[in-house]
Amino acid sequence: GMVEVIPERCVPIAKRELLYLGTVGWACWLSGIIFIDRRRRDAAIGVIASTASTMRRENLRVWVFPEGTRNPGRSMLPFKRGAFHLAVQAQVPIVPIVISPYQDFFSSKEKRFTSGTCTIQVLPRVDTRGLSPEDVPKLTESVRQAMAEALAELSRSDHGDQDTEQPLL
Repeated sequence: GMVEVIPERCVPIAKRELLYLGTVGWACWLSGIIFIDRRRRDAAIGVIASTASTMRRENLRVWVFPEGTRNPGRSMLPFKRGAFHLAVQAQVPIVPIVISPYQDFFSSKEKRFTSGTCTIQVLPRVDTRGLSPEDVPKLTESVRQAMAEALAELSRSDHGDQDTEQPLL
């Protein structure tokens, strides 16, 4: 789903462990993915600060998965705050994107997708201009709440129905 809506000059942030997955790791590294070592908080904070500077200097966008891990359930996990610290440090807007659940056509046991449809909903931008690190907890929770409400609505709707109010991408 990400490929359908990823903007130009955008790179994802991923856990450092992906670097060690053979050819997947090489492909991630060659594509410019920003790696975060989640086990070393100081190193992760350094990467966030460096990325914020690069975002401002090079007009770069960053794609972050704020739950910090895969979630097999139909609800959202608590959000990690790193993405929100990054947005505040760079003074860039947050563009929340919600993808409908895919459990109906993905078998986690077999690690296999079958035919199915996802709905991708892009929520309104959340401005971070003028915010400081002290604002991050409230910012994190307000974005999470908006995304949780959108996910709940997407979960209730029929994903294959092309007559929904939200455009399918």
